[in-house]
Amino acid sequence: MRWATSSRAAICTPCAGSMLVIAHRGASGYRPEHTPSAYRLAAALGADYLEPDLVATLDGVLVARHENEISGTTDVADHAVFADRRITKIVDGTAVTGWFVEDFTYEELRTLRAKERMPALRAANTAYDGRELIPTFDEVVALARQESARLGRPIGVIPEIKHPAYFRHLGLPLEELLAERLAALGLCKGEAMVQSFEPTSLRRLSVMTSVPLVQLVDSENAPNDFLRSGDGRTFLDLIAPSGLREISTYAQVLAPHKDLVIPRTASGALGEPTKLVDQAHRAGLAVQLWTFRAERRFTPTGLDMAAELARFAATGIDGVFADHPDIAVAAAARTAVKV
Repeated sequence: MRWATSSRAAICTPCAGSMLVIAHRGASGYRPEHTPSAYRLAAALGADYLEPDLVATLDGVLVARHENEISGTTDVADHAVFADRRITKIVDGTAVTGWFVEDFTYEELRTLRAKERMPALRAANTAYDGRELIPTFDEVVALARQESARLGRPIGVIPEIKHPAYFRHLGLPLEELLAERLAALGLCKGEAMVQSFEPTSLRRLSVMTSVPLVQLVDSENAPNDFLRSGDGRTFLDLIAPSGLREISTYAQVLAPHKDLVIPRTASGALGEPTKLVDQAHRAGLAVQLWTFRAERRFTPTGLDMAAELARFAATGIDGVFADHPDIAVAAAARTAVKV
């Protein structure tokens, strides 16, 4: 695959107008999320970017987990030596009980093994439970580079820093930790992007790194940093024209929940597209949507994931986050043919 630079956001996108395919936590529809096998399979299935969610250990090592509470994605509950670390914490305003990555050193974390987060839905993935370590960010980057060389095409990384205001309060500033690794690993524009739901976090990163930044936007509620600071704005305020212009001062990509681009009707079907994609493009932002999953539980009424992606591709989006990257790659290829 040849690559070109998008005039909108100065980020690398496949040529011929195709959508970027971002492997959401790896090929997490087929392997336990955030495992080396999930990332490796995603590369083999054609993903352009691998997405690790990042949290920090007690000693400041960035590791790939969906949340800082790790009982749902590791076998920590089976380790009697860590039984006394089970605790309840308030994370972004919600009480959470379990084991937290920030209470473990990196060496302690390496004694744990990953497991499937949604075993009832993805029973086949449980066959891989207990096989793999929790990867560090550095290891995900190394894997992406190895697979890029092996497959003969560029494969980037697009980490999301999780709960940055929460971690900063603990003395583990994820922005600084990640910026240091980006520089140390020599990651540059085209090989990496960085995501966050918190605008404050992205503003910090905008003066720490030159890689493109991605403003994640949920379909409801408000950014946690806004809630902490008393800022009364919500995510919906961020996608108003004035909010999009503000985002463009520190980020290059808007990554909204897909319902903000094509809402669901009362029956669960896809409704009519909003104007968000065009408005974001006018503000100079590329648009990447999350999250596309193949299971019937997640798809719109009357559509499978391929048909769903076709509807969204017609809105002019620039990329998608997908648990099943092979289906998204096929959809991106069909989009490229039409351009």
